[in-house]
Amino acid sequence: MFVHVPKGALATPAVQVVVSVGRSWMMWDAGRMTLLFVGPDAGAAITSLAVTGTEVFAAAGPRIIRYIRGKEAGQFNSPNKAPLGEIMIFGEQMLALREDGKGMFIWNLATRKLENEIAFHTTFIATALHHPATYINKIIVGSQSGEMQLWNIRTCTMIHTFSAPSSPSPITSLAQSPAIDVIAIGHTDGTIRLHDLRLDEPILQLSQTDGAVTSLSFRMDGPPILASGCSNGSFAVWDLSKGRIAHVQRGAHEKGVAGCQWVQGQPLLMTSSEDNSVKQWAFDSPDSVPRLLKFRGGHHAPPAWVRYYGDDGKQILTAGRDRALRYTSVVRDSRSHELSQGAVIKKALTLGVSSDHLKLPQITAIASSSTRSKDWDDVLTAHADDGIARTWRALEKRIGTNLLEADDGVVQSVCVTACGNFGLAGSSTGEIRMWNMQSGKERRSFALSGTVAGDSKPKIIAQTKPKKKAVKEDRLIQAVTGLVTDALNTRVIASTLEGKLYTFDFHSTKLLSTLTLPSSITALTLNRDSNLLLCICDDLALRLVDSESNRIVRELRGFQGRILDACFSPSGRWVVACALDGCVRTYDIPTGRMVDIFRAESVATSLTFSPTGDFLATSHVDSLGVHLWANRAQFSDLSLRHINEDEPVPDLALPSIQGEEDAIGMDGLELVGEPEYTDLYVSPEQLEGGLLTLTLLPRSRWQTLLNLDTIRQRNKPKEPPKAPEAAPFFLPTVQGLETRFDLSSAQDEALKQSGGKRIDLGDGAGFVESDFTRRLLVEDVEGDYSAFFEHLKSLPPSLLDLEIRSLLSLPHLAAFITALTQRLKSHRDFEAVQAYLAVFLRVHGDVLVAHEELLGGLKELREEQGREGGRLGKLVGYSLGTLGFLRSAGL
Repeated sequence: MFVHVPKGALATPAVQVVVSVGRSWMMWDAGRMTLLFVGPDAGAAITSLAVTGTEVFAAAGPRIIRYIRGKEAGQFNSPNKAPLGEIMIFGEQMLALREDGKGMFIWNLATRKLENEIAFHTTFIATALHHPATYINKIIVGSQSGEMQLWNIRTCTMIHTFSAPSSPSPITSLAQSPAIDVIAIGHTDGTIRLHDLRLDEPILQLSQTDGAVTSLSFRMDGPPILASGCSNGSFAVWDLSKGRIAHVQRGAHEKGVAGCQWVQGQPLLMTSSEDNSVKQWAFDSPDSVPRLLKFRGGHHAPPAWVRYYGDDGKQILTAGRDRALRYTSVVRDSRSHELSQGAVIKKALTLGVSSDHLKLPQITAIASSSTRSKDWDDVLTAHADDGIARTWRALEKRIGTNLLEADDGVVQSVCVTACGNFGLAGSSTGEIRMWNMQSGKERRSFALSGTVAGDSKPKIIAQTKPKKKAVKEDRLIQAVTGLVTDALNTRVIASTLEGKLYTFDFHSTKLLSTLTLPSSITALTLNRDSNLLLCICDDLALRLVDSESNRIVRELRGFQGRILDACFSPSGRWVVACALDGCVRTYDIPTGRMVDIFRAESVATSLTFSPTGDFLATSHVDSLGVHLWANRAQFSDLSLRHINEDEPVPDLALPSIQGEEDAIGMDGLELVGEPEYTDLYVSPEQLEGGLLTLTLLPRSRWQTLLNLDTIRQRNKPKEPPKAPEAAPFFLPTVQGLETRFDLSSAQDEALKQSGGKRIDLGDGAGFVESDFTRRLLVEDVEGDYSAFFEHLKSLPPSLLDLEIRSLLSLPHLAAFITALTQRLKSHRDFEAVQAYLAVFLRVHGDVLVAHEELLGGLKELREEQGREGGRLGKLVGYSLGTLGFLRSAGL
């Protein structure tokens, strides 16, 4: 923990809390409990943390990593790759104990060079490190035997050895008290000793009965209070003025308290635990019971079910062995929360028990539909060994009020219709019932064989509940393992352990058809867009069934262990499945081939594909988090290929925790499976010679060229130009409408000086060939004039009009007519040729009529123009007719 006190009378201190989450760390703002930074994967489990104002130091394996704003900025490497334990920042130096307790390393913070190394005696195994206040260059080292030593780190000499208690017990924690020379010592046997270092005398000895002491912290705002964390998840508050315990908060955490620390100057106690939570406890008075003020946490047991919620791909519902249902946001961590099951935490703190004892049984199935999430409950869950399915409201972060109870057996599968109005539940005895999600009233029931007992009308009035009948042995194989409905609520499909698929009419509950598969079905998934059923079978195969024709269309094999979960991709083209062999496989449905496979560090227990197709979310057998895998096909062009089972399977590390401000780029995406061959298709200039290709330039270019005279006329100034001021009287002028100076005398003088000779350019030099005419004349008269027309497309409309007007000689006019004709014959740039031809005829029409030598080219151009115009009309007419037919047929 680090407390930053800004300057100013009204400034409030900012408290930052850094906690370890395995191979990474998180920094929280204690005031709002918001996530500030997340460190990258350290490469090994973090054993200790140290914090300064702007830096975080984490010991992981044989190195200490220095972070600035969540980015790695340096490392301290131990000699001989020795694993490191507890670390401490001591002025300009970094201290670290060896994990085996046999020595200590000292580095310089600025240069990161190893300055000294201390080796302890073979009988002294160090376990804790502490710097007593006001002790210059000196530290206290605790050991497994309960003995302490005082060392001078500058001279690397031991100054004093403190005797061990009468009953030796390993030291787990050391803490500085507000009084100088007094420290608190915690032991694994629950003993807490207050010791005077100067006199080497014990002051007070306390003992807690809730396990080993994991951490100690003194309250620094006045009252003499000490807080101690326990290994069983409780923490104790001690009143040192009376020498007795003030309060024990049992069940504060589900697992042992990893650290507890008082906020400096405030009656707030921060605790963290291995149960994946950080909590703030407020003390309203020195002798009051601690009150849970704020907390952030996650699953403290690996989640077993992962399902995306909604259609935007930003929320995930997770459930695990900790009996909790959590809502996890993919885009912002502060939106993640656990759905409330009532005042469970308050009751657990009052009774002094774990909250897990008061929660609902473990969730075994989840179904949801966000269509009516703003109106009523939208999530339905089944629980282990429970005959009741329960509803939840995700937006209100709580459990619903409806209990959907089966008459017989245990609820094993649930389903929520696409409209969000109805929820279905199937039991272990083959019973299938449907309820209204808003009112919780039963609407229909479906029978796997024969007719439904009684009628299928709603049981609005029920006087007594029928007694539960004994389960027959032959009904165990009829346990409903999967339950789905189509997008239009026309059919209900159920699967059983018997290996059968039952299809019912949604409204009449009539059994429409049955299909027997070669093996038992353990799970069922429906793609509502393609109506394909995905059946997970016990014979290590996935079977795809067309629900409309009731036929098996694909069998996907290759698994080396029991299939745990499978899902469709949003497009319905892929099937992704995980199995006990640790591999995650992707199959292409049209070809029935495996196109991707990888093996993770731990077995994936559940997976779900994002509705937007960008991520695959997985949960693993020994991980508390949800891991996201990027879909490379969503971010880049891929060409998938068939992967044989005998090819080596790539081993991939689990996705690491990333900070909120880190942008997701292609550089951070791991390559999944084998590298794929990418074949990029480049479209030709013209798909087929019989088609007519238009130019790709905007339409405004041709409109501006055709109406350039109108635009110029419109842009003329409304007022006539003003006459210039009269020139001085001594400058001679020439008569006329415009004022011009008479320079004839100056020119005559220049001729006299040059000998009276004038330069004669001759008849052929009066015309200068431009780049436009040069490009026109170098083209092949039998070609398609591609280079020339590309040059025309690059010219702005005003310059193009000027170039066409500059065609003054008859050879240039004939060449331009030939270029237009040849371009029409190549079936390209049809509308561009029309615009050029319109300007050309408007400008040079009189010249073309007056010269018979241009008549042959004009006739050929007219014939080609009529031929191409007719072809264009036929193509457009055919397209319009086809579209009209499809529109009238409703296709």
